[in-house]
Amino acid sequence: MRPLTKALLAGGGALFAGWVGWGIYSSREAESVPYERLRTLNGVEIRQYPRTILVETTAPDQRRAFRRLFEYISGDNRGGESISMTAPVQTRNGESISMTAPVRSETAATDTDAVRMGFYLPAEYGPETAPEPTASDVSLVTEPAKRVAVDRFSWYAPAWRVERRTRKLLSTLEREGVEPVGDPYLLRYDDPWTPPFMRRNEAAVAVAETD
Repeated sequence: MRPLTKALLAGGGALFAGWVGWGIYSSREAESVPYERLRTLNGVEIRQYPRTILVETTAPDQRRAFRRLFEYISGDNRGGESISMTAPVQTRNGESISMTAPVRSETAATDTDAVRMGFYLPAEYGPETAPEPTASDVSLVTEPAKRVAVDRFSWYAPAWRVERRTRKLLSTLEREGVEPVGDPYLLRYDDPWTPPFMRRNEAAVAVAETD
């Protein structure tokens, strides 16, 4: 093997190892929203989440929504506090641009091209202690404790894949006699630089509590 070829292979291997190392580091560093795993139904996991606080916005596109929320946690709030992002970011009927996991977002009810995106705040913040946003288009939302069904998948999360996993999720719940509550949404747990085979995504929907 020629020296140049060896050098290129060695360099490529080092870059790949660094890429994987970053994925491991970022996934461990992100604070995750806590939950209790209740049971699994044919690959669909049923969880119980505690009350959570989100900072949300509705914007014409994903990038503007993400930027507004990132500015909030970077100190654009009445306390001037820098707040850690948690995982996941939540997205409804759309894709989220996440730095940590998860991010949550959904298509706004008034505009099919708009997206509603939310960052979960760390567990130390409650409705009374979370700093108020200074931007008029950013707001705090308190979600009560709820039961959620999720179907986990890896790789990238384009709309067609999210739709397919959501159909699978809803079909499983129907067969098992579990009633969805509200619209499905997407949870993404990784930043944009995480290798696709290491990514964690979840099609999710709240479900009725039957026990």
